[in-house]
Order: sequence, then structure tokens, then C-alpha cells
Amino acid sequence: MAADGTLHHADLGSLTGEGFDTFPFRRQLSLRPLIDFWRGEDTACEGSVCAALGTVVRDALTQAPELLEPIHDPAILEKHVDVVDALMAAVFAPAAWDQSYGAALTPFDLVSVYETPAFRRALLSDDGRLRGQVNLDAENMKLARIRHAYKVVLERVYGIAIEMDFPLIISTTEPESGLTRHYRIMFDSRFLAVHVEGEAPVLTDAARARLHNAFFDVAPLLELLPPEKFVFEGFTVIRALDVTDQEVLSSIKRDLIDRESIVSQAKFDALQEKLRTLFRRPDLRFGLAALDGDKVMILNYGAQFEHACIFADSKHHAMKDFKGTVYSRAVEGGRAVIVHDLAAQANRHPVEDQMVAAGLRGLMVAPLHYQGRVIGEIELGSPEAGAFTPMQLPKLAEILPLFAMAVQRSIDEFNNRVQAIIKEKATAIHPTVEWRFRQAVLNAIERRRDQGGDGTEMDPIVFENVYPLYALADIRGSSTQRGLAIQADLLSQLKLAAAVIDQAHREKLLPALDELRYRIARSVAQIERGLKSGDEVGVINFLRHDVERLFAHLESFSPHVRERIEKYRSALDPKLHTVYHERRRFEESVTRLAESISSYLDLEEQHAQAMFPHYFEKQKTDGVDYQVYVGASLVENGGYDPLYLKNLRLWQLMVSCGIALRAEQIRQRLPVPLETTHLILVQHAPLAIRFRFDEKRFDVDGAYDIRYEIVKKRIDKALIKGTTERITQPGRIAVIYSQPSEAVEYRGYIEYLQSLGYLTRGIEELELEELQGVHGLRALRVTVDTHARTDGVTAASLLEASPRA
Repeated sequence: MAADGTLHHADLGSLTGEGFDTFPFRRQLSLRPLIDFWRGEDTACEGSVCAALGTVVRDALTQAPELLEPIHDPAILEKHVDVVDALMAAVFAPAAWDQSYGAALTPFDLVSVYETPAFRRALLSDDGRLRGQVNLDAENMKLARIRHAYKVVLERVYGIAIEMDFPLIISTTEPESGLTRHYRIMFDSRFLAVHVEGEAPVLTDAARARLHNAFFDVAPLLELLPPEKFVFEGFTVIRALDVTDQEVLSSIKRDLIDRESIVSQAKFDALQEKLRTLFRRPDLRFGLAALDGDKVMILNYGAQFEHACIFADSKHHAMKDFKGTVYSRAVEGGRAVIVHDLAAQANRHPVEDQMVAAGLRGLMVAPLHYQGRVIGEIELGSPEAGAFTPMQLPKLAEILPLFAMAVQRSIDEFNNRVQAIIKEKATAIHPTVEWRFRQAVLNAIERRRDQGGDGTEMDPIVFENVYPLYALADIRGSSTQRGLAIQADLLSQLKLAAAVIDQAHREKLLPALDELRYRIARSVAQIERGLKSGDEVGVINFLRHDVERLFAHLESFSPHVRERIEKYRSALDPKLHTVYHERRRFEESVTRLAESISSYLDLEEQHAQAMFPHYFEKQKTDGVDYQVYVGASLVENGGYDPLYLKNLRLWQLMVSCGIALRAEQIRQRLPVPLETTHLILVQHAPLAIRFRFDEKRFDVDGAYDIRYEIVKKRIDKALIKGTTERITQPGRIAVIYSQPSEAVEYRGYIEYLQSLGYLTRGIEELELEELQGVHGLRALRVTVDTHARTDGVTAASLLEASPRA
């Protein structure tokens, strides 16, 4: 592909010599068809002004009889130039002589014998041959000449009209400006005569049909109409139409389909050359920028693009750096801005000073819109003042959508790349803090551009001065109940095994079976006394290796034994191959309860995000615990007020009420009626959290803040001071705190919810036993009114009832 983007396969200067001149027809240059026109032999001139002019031309021809013969030496045309000019007036209108592009060529050749001045300047070399590049390769150019010759033969000799349109485009470089121009070439054969040598070949109906159906296949043409039977005499008229703008626009469209069009430096330079041609500015400088959030990515002016992303090596700037410049005026106004002379502009911005220092004077800047929003800007600059005027806006309007789509595609690719890096480094990230990870990736890419490297080593992700909110909804005694379920299932399986061995021993009094009965009975007694660590694995291994392996043989003892074996097998879970009845009931109850709590929490979290963006994470085990972080550093714009923390704390208490009510509501429908306990941990001071890339999660940062994590892990086991009672109890919410001011704040929330009927009257003030490494904790404990309506405990009601965020 040529630098201007047109699909050029051959240089016209190379289409000469023996390799190209294998044209199979004889032809000779002659003015005779044109002279016949002037003599009136063409009826178009009969009895008209043209006929009167023909008389003058005929008189002139008496002084140049050489022009009536085939012309073998072009010098003859020069000798009688005045007569030739008069003859050619019928071909090239004198009124458009200086502006039109036209020439007379030797038949089926690329050599001009007569041309207009514009054609000579644009399309001819010094030796009179056409110059430039054509959108056909040498072989197709040769075939096109042959097809054109046969088209003339069929029309003139056989009266067969053939529709044939060659979209021939010649591209040349203007010597003065160095810009590329594109011309659509059209051929006129009216002054080309065909003579038949001997008898013309006869074309049958079948042959005619064959020619129509396969005209572009040269072989049948050469076979049916041998070239040696025809001779061409006269000249070919060629006319050129300047289609530069159309070709450049089409070429730009083709280029921008390529995903590397604004990535590769070479292709970016090629786009600049096209724009220089389109705007007739050989000194035009092309600039492209993408807007991504508050970032501006300058995509050229020295940036070296070697990656599959426009931002990989681009220069990144903040939007605020361009406030007050021609660029911000274009974005804010939503339309193109033209600067006649940037150097003469008063009160220039420092960015504009840099542009003037770089040699820019004339400037045209326009925003790139995609789906109603500005996604970038295009800049056309020139060292010449006044280089751009409003007359060029229509051309600019044609290219803006093309570049907008290309920039948007690259923005999408860039975002995909950023997301891929984030997922690689951090897996799933909460939407609230995704901006910080994105920023870290951008900084890594920026370092790559400035310092080298792989561009994926991310900055530490640390959020300072954030307030944590932690809450837990736990299943009371889940470990104990799970143990009881395991114990029940083991006993059931042991008793089924004992029934098999007992029946087998009755059928055959084998001492080995009696010994096995003893071991089963001993295991039953051991499990009934209580389940210890390792008992479950030991019992299952004993049954599988010492009991179940005998079943295949014991089945032969009697139908009664076989019946008990089938009963044993049917009691086993098909996947686990153990009795799993009580455990399934327990696990199903745990799952249904945890899912109910989790789905309720997810719904409320959506409303909470509407109050103020915050980080949220939850864990499901035997219950659900969740962590919230809120603070100015978590928000990209830094906007934060303590009101949002109060809102979230009240929301958290209301959600705990809602969870308790729903847990009680679903409890009676569970296979195992489980009870839940509820806890909220209050942290008065802000802390810092850091993302651990190795563990792909957030954790507190700093030795002092680690105390908070220790409390989180141990608080649900805390006891009321001086008692053996746990602080967490079914149907109650324990608010754990350490500062008196926190108790005052939460008392207000509790009284508010008591007034709404979600909590019963009364507040327990409790002191906790010291935990390992933690002391001084206290608690407010309140009881949830299990008869309260449950439809009102939502974050939506909070938004209506409390100060709005």
C-alpha cells in the first residue's frame, strides 16, 4: 500500500518496454477520424456552425497534407501545431483549456501526443508519458488494454455493445507542494477506427452468448476474434477528473478500520499525509488526543507507538492542565475552534506558549463525539498563520466521525487491557475502588514510557484515614450442631452395619462375624459417649474396609442378609457413600439461612451505595459477616463529609435489625431451626487499609491498626465480665465499642429505632472480659422486636427518615 493509502500496484513509469508492450493488436496514430469529423463526414457537423468551422479547418489541411496520413513521427504534429490546435478544438473545449484535464494518446498506449496544460502539469513526465501510480498491477493493466480493444472491435465491427467500467485511479505527486493528487481516468474511443484485414470472423449466436458471459476472460476473445484480423487507427482521448478528496476520505476510512491505524507510528504518519492532501497543507501537523476520565492522552508529537494500545506510550496529562486553552474551549463548546494566529493571541496559556515555541501558528481544534459525549480531540496545526478558515469546516466534519470511532475503539481496547492487568494482579475489585487500581495501572504504563520496563508493576494501593464498619450475623452453636448431626449419621450407619452382621451371624455362626459385631458395638458406644477429633474418619474407614468389603460374600448367605445389605446401601448418600441424612438437614438449614441473610444484605448494600460510595466485602460461612470502609481517600474526587459515616452507621444498625427479623421469620421453616446472633463492632478512629497483591485482598496497614483485625477475629467469643455468658445472644444485637463518645452516638441510633418499633425498650450496658491483647471493650446490647413489621427495615426507609446523603 502506498503512503497515501490507495491500493497502488504499479508505477506508470514501469509500464513500458517489451514486458508491457505485448499488446496483440496493430495500431497506428492518425488524425484521420478527427479530420473526417471536420470534413462533415460525421453528420453531426452537417449544416451547422460546426460545418462552417469545418470549412476553415479543411482549408488549413490543404497546407498540411501530412496530417492525413498515419503519423509515425510526432514531430509532424509539432510542425503543424496551429492546424492540430484547430482540429483538437472539437475534442477539448477552448473555454476550459487551462482548467480541464485531457489528452490524446497513441491508441492503447500511455504516451500523450496532445494535452491540455493542466493535464501536462499534473499527469505527464518530461517524455510525454503518463506518470504516477495506478490502482492496477502490470498484469491487470495489460488485460484491461486488451479488453478495451475488444470492446471497440465488438461495437464498431459487430454492433455488440459491451458494458465495461474500469475504475482507474492515477495518483501523482505535485512537484511544488509534494502533496498527492488522485485522478479518475475516463477513456473516449470516438476517434479510433477499426479496420478488418480480409474477412471479419463470423460470430455465431453461441459465440456471441459466450462473449457476453465471459467477456473478462481474455482467452475466448483471442480464440474467436484473432487480434491479427484487426488494425486500430486514430487516437484515444483520455480525460481526468480530480477525485482527491473522495479518494483521501475513502482511504482514511480504510485505514481507520485497522486497529493499528492510530497505534503504529508509520500508520499515524500516513494519516497525517492524507490530511495534508485533504486540506491542501503540506506543512500540516496532525494531533490526536483521547479523553479518559480526568486524563488527557496525547497520541503523537514524538510519542513512539509500538503497542496494541493507543495509550501504551502516549503522554498522559490531567484535564485541569488544559483549562483555558483552545483545547478546553473546543470541548466545552462542543464544536471546532479555529485560531488564525496563535502567536498573536493575547493572554496565552503556558500550553499554548509551548505550541508557539514549537512553531505552530494556524490552528484548528475539534472535539470527537461518540454517542453524545466527548471522547477526544483532533488538532490540525500549521506554522503558517491563517492556514485554516471556516471554509474547511465541511471537510473537517467528514473526518470527525471516522476518528471518533477509531479513538473509541482504542479506548475500549485500553480499558480491556487495564481490566486484564487489574484482574491478573487483584482478581475481582469492588467498583468503588476500581478507579484507584486503574490509576495505578496508568502510572505503571507511564513509567514504562519514561523509564522502560514491562509496564505492569503497580503502585501500592493504600487508602488512608478510612472508617471501618464491621458486623456479624452468626449461627448460634453451629459447630456443636454440626457435631451432633455427624454423630447421629455415624450412629445410624453403624447400626445399619450391625443389623447386616447380626443377620449374617445368625445364618452362619462364624467367630469372625461375632468379633466384627463386637467391634461395631464398641464403636457405637464410643460415638454415643461423644464425638472426638478423628472419630468420623476412623469409623468410615472401619466400615468401608472391614464391613462393606464383606457384603459381596455375605449376600450369598440368605435373602434376609441380602435384604439388610440393600437397606444399608440405600441409606448411603450416592456421592459421599456415607449416611448423610442429619448433616444434609443441618447444611441445608445453614445454607438457606445464610443465603437469605446474604441476599437481603446485597439488596440493602445497593441502597447504601446511593448514600455515599464505600468499599464493601462480605464472607459467608456459618452465617454472614461484612466489612465496610468509608472515607475521602476512597472516592476519586475526594468529596466526603462525616454525615455519610453517621448515615452508614445508622444503616448498619437498621440492617442488623432486618437480618434478625428475617432470620427469625425463616427459622421455623428450616429442617433444623437454627438461631442467629448479631454483633456490630465500632471503631472510633480512622485507619489505613492496603491491598495485598499476594493475597488479593485488603488488609489493615500499620501495627496500631492491626489491633482492629485482632478484635474482629475474637470478639464473637467474648464473655460478659464476671460471667460465662457470651456477649452475642439470639435475637439480640451487641454493639461493641471502646470510647464513651461512641456509646453516646449509638444510644441515639438505638432510641430512634426503638421509637420505630424495631427494637424493644431497654438497653443493656455491659463490660467485656479481656481478650488476648485487647482490653477496655464495652457493649450496648439491645433486643430486636421479633413481632415488628419486616417490610419497613430497608435502606430505602433510612433514606426517607434520616438526613439524605
